[in-house]
This record gives sequence, structure tokens and C-alpha cells, in this order.
Amino acid sequence: MLEKHLRLPAVIDVTGLSRSTIYAMMSQGRFPRPIALGKRVVAWPESVIAKFLRERATATQVAA
Repeated sequence: MLEKHLRLPAVIDVTGLSRSTIYAMMSQGRFPRPIALGKRVVAWPESVIAKFLRERATATQVAA
């Protein structure tokens, strides 16, 4: 089965992060990088974003 890929507006919606925060975190190595789907089209595999969110939730629970 093919995996769904999320474009930036969907990633913003799912994570609750802003565009600038996502790109700042990517430059710091704290957010997964998208894959190129075309010359000017990028997207994130849904599983990668889900893993990112699970790891953030786990890190928050450990810190509390």
C-alpha cells in the first residue's frame, strides 16, 4: 500500500507549528526534512510526521 504524503499546509495543521518554525527546526536538525516529489514540490511522508509527534509527546512526558 502506498503511503500518504503531506504537503506543508497539512503538516502545519497536523503539528500545530507555523511555517517559519518548521523551517527553523529543520535547519537545526530538529524536524524531518521533506522529500522532493517534483522540481518545486516537496512533501513529508505521513509516517515520518507521526513518528516526530510521538517522539515529542514522549519527550514531554519524560520531562514532566
